[in-house]
Formats: sequence, C-alpha cells, structure tokens
Amino acid sequence: MLKRTLDIFISTIALLLLSPILIIVALIVFLKDFHSPLYIAPRVGQNGHVFMMIKLRSMIINADKTGVDSTSANDQRITSSGHFIRRYKLDELTQLWNVLLGDMSLVGPRPNVKRETDLYTNEEYGLLTVKPGITDFSSIVFSDEGEILKDRPDPDIAYNQLIRPWKSRLGLLYIGHQSMVLDIKLILCTIVALFSRDKALEYAVRLLKHIHAPEDMIKVSRREDDLIPFPPPGSNEIIISRDLQIEPI
Repeated sequence: MLKRTLDIFISTIALLLLSPILIIVALIVFLKDFHSPLYIAPRVGQNGHVFMMIKLRSMIINADKTGVDSTSANDQRITSSGHFIRRYKLDELTQLWNVLLGDMSLVGPRPNVKRETDLYTNEEYGLLTVKPGITDFSSIVFSDEGEILKDRPDPDIAYNQLIRPWKSRLGLLYIGHQSMVLDIKLILCTIVALFSRDKALEYAVRLLKHIHAPEDMIKVSRREDDLIPFPPPGSNEIIISRDLQIEPI
C-alpha cells in the first residue's frame, strides 16, 4: 500500500513538472514523419498479464515488425531525435502514465516482451510476481545496454548471453529485499545516472553490498570488466537461440 502511494505521488508530481519537456519532444518526433510520437508497446507484467507500455517513439514506424527486440546504439531503426530521447531516457519518462494506471511501479524489474519471458527459467518467473518498474538495479548497471549490443551480429542473442543473466539476478535480488527506503535510494541513483554513470554505478554497488549481494554480482555491477556469456539464473546453460536451443557451458 505504501509503495502504491509513493508511486502515485511521485509519478503525478513528475508528470506535472516534466510535461512541458515531454510535449516539446513529442512535437519534434511528430514533425519528423507526421506519425504518432508515442509507441504503445505490449509488455509482460505482474503474473504474466500483458499490458500496453507507453513510450516516446525513438524509432522509425513499424520498427517492431523486424522481429528484433534488443536495440544496439547503432541500430539503423533509431531516428535522429531517437538518439537524444534514448540518451536522456525520455522514452522511460512517459511510462509514468503506466505507473499511474497501476500497470507498473516506479521501481521494479524492467518489463519484457513475451518472446523474452517465454525463455524464462523457473527461477526467472519470480520476476513476474511483482509489478515491473521504470527503474531498478539493472537499469543503472546496464544503462549502456545499447553500447553493449553495438556491432553484435545478433543483438537479441547478445542480450540473452551478456545482459539477461545479470539483469534477472539483480531483479530477483531486488524482489527479495524490496522496501520503501531501497526504492527511494534507487530512484535517486537513477537520477544521478543521467549526469554521471560512474557515480551511479559506485552508489549502486554500495547498495548491493548493503543488502549482501553475492560477490560475482557485485563484480559484474562494477562494470570494470568485459561481459562474457553466462547462463540465466536457474540454468547452467548459455542461451544460443530464442527457439530455446541451449549450449552447455
């Protein structure tokens, strides 16, 4: 109940304060191709419920028809204004409407497309026991997701091998330790990330240590080393295809 109250209060204030910026950016997107500046994207939420997530459109029309769900920094589908929108996470801010509607929370595991949740292990299904959020540990640790996937021959497979294993672990860790205080700290950390990724990572690592995260998770969250393929939680095999074919380590 307190979490929902915080969601409503902060999202309402944030939308009121940010509405001038969002309206101006939406107008810029519209004037580029005279199509809707909003992208309404189906995502899997709490208990497997599919909801429509509201985003400022950063890609060309019908970009989702390509069948590629993960987006690299040099993805040709991103528009000129889309790079600015993604850099400052403006497409995430419109999701405050989803928070008001009750589909999402300010803090929680990031929502995924059904093609990805269909790959979840039994352990990862725990991510669907709570409302998805606008931000969480993984949003900070992998705020450079586009750069990680840049120049990868298959961004979706790269996402499943490099990001998903730790993104899911971080999400499950958050669920096991969620509290009002942790939510507020993660929101503040997310704001810091807009201006200094290094400081945000440092703060996120401190939070992870405080809740006794495993050493391997803390090591990855420092983002000092290159990411290597790793199995998702609940499995000892690395994803090599989204048709559920897997390869032993």
